[in-house]
Amino acid sequence: MSTPEDYARLRAAISVRERPLFPLPPVVNELELQARWFAGDFGRSFVGTAGEQIEIVQFGTWNREAGPDFCNASIRLNHSEVRCGSIEFDLVDRNWESHGHSTNPAFDQTVLHVFVESGKHEFFARTSENRQVIQLRLDPASLASTLSANVPLARPGRCQAPLSSLPEEKIRDILQAAAQFRFQRKALRLKQLSELHGEDEALFQAIAEALGYKQNKLPFALLGQRLPLHHLRSQAGRIEAPLFGLAGFLRAPDLANFAPETRQYLRKLWDDWWPQRTAYQRLILPLQAWHLNGSRPLNHPHRRLAALAEIAARWPRLRRSLGKNELVAVRKFFLGLKHPYWNFHYSLTSRPSKRQMALVGETRITEILANVVLPWRELHGRPAWNDYNALPARLTNRRIETGALRLFGNDPRRAQFLRHLGQHQGLLQIYEDFCLQDDSDCAQCPFPEQMQKWV
Repeated sequence: MSTPEDYARLRAAISVRERPLFPLPPVVNELELQARWFAGDFGRSFVGTAGEQIEIVQFGTWNREAGPDFCNASIRLNHSEVRCGSIEFDLVDRNWESHGHSTNPAFDQTVLHVFVESGKHEFFARTSENRQVIQLRLDPASLASTLSANVPLARPGRCQAPLSSLPEEKIRDILQAAAQFRFQRKALRLKQLSELHGEDEALFQAIAEALGYKQNKLPFALLGQRLPLHHLRSQAGRIEAPLFGLAGFLRAPDLANFAPETRQYLRKLWDDWWPQRTAYQRLILPLQAWHLNGSRPLNHPHRRLAALAEIAARWPRLRRSLGKNELVAVRKFFLGLKHPYWNFHYSLTSRPSKRQMALVGETRITEILANVVLPWRELHGRPAWNDYNALPARLTNRRIETGALRLFGNDPRRAQFLRHLGQHQGLLQIYEDFCLQDDSDCAQCPFPEQMQKWV
């Protein structure tokens, strides 16, 4: 019986292979990198551009005012001195100068300048008081995967031949070991988020990402970070307005263009949002951050935002359901979420449905169980692997189909290896660890040989 440790050793066997001479940088944007930074995905310990040992003690909060991106942060330098202040995040080091930070007093309390790319000339980040700011360069290639999931389909890979000659139980064994490894990583990520932002905020951010589905995971992650749970719950009956406002969906709408029931609903949202709009102006997401087309109507981000608001409003009930031994209580909580408008609408511009729709359906509940609830239980000493492995695979996606084509090609047994969510997760882990890390179009990928040694 293979274990996640076996898979970890298989994975480690290829971690020190030669890198291509001219590696292609991952396609990422500043918002995504900032979200991954705030979530701790880059880690907490770094080496600065001048060799300083940097530890992030507190990532702070997203800044709503003028100035650096994150405020109320603190860093530890060289294992001793702790500095408190703000953190600025730029794509390019010279942006500190070109954006005028060096002469802007709003940046005088900056303790760390984080950037991704450095130019030909060396830049020193200084404040208007001529104080030098510690600088840190991040490498996006160190991230396991991005929050986006636009991966092209591919042809069968070299691993198809050795896999096709293995008995079914051995292939299931390999997928299960990879799935267990992935499951443990999900639990560790929740632990990391809890250490950075507290347990409730970690759960809330993780649920927000799960509601974002594959196309809108990034904007939902940003909303979960920029509108912390404790802040939303202090709104007392006005939770929806800041979520829709910060998402960029309340930009002075012309209510005359909407149907009467939508006009009434939007009027309430707008009246709640208007008094606080100026305070949040800097954090409002651009509409380009959203994918509004190409997904099932039930997955429209408008409906998902309403669901997130209902979850925040009923947070104590969700926490109680998480404490129950059976998953039935958690399912009952999500299936019990109701909304007088969104139970009958797909989006703010759609016609009303004659039939009532679940605010969070079974498919999305399964994803939340897999990505949040069960890893959270595992983290708290409540073994959850068997429940995780038994979850049905309700939906497939482009990445899974690509991985299945790479590994199994036209093997007639292919469908048998993709019946359960755990098998999907194992396939995704192998695909991300090997296929997406291979720059030789499969020719030099070490997975086939390493797998045969492992077997």
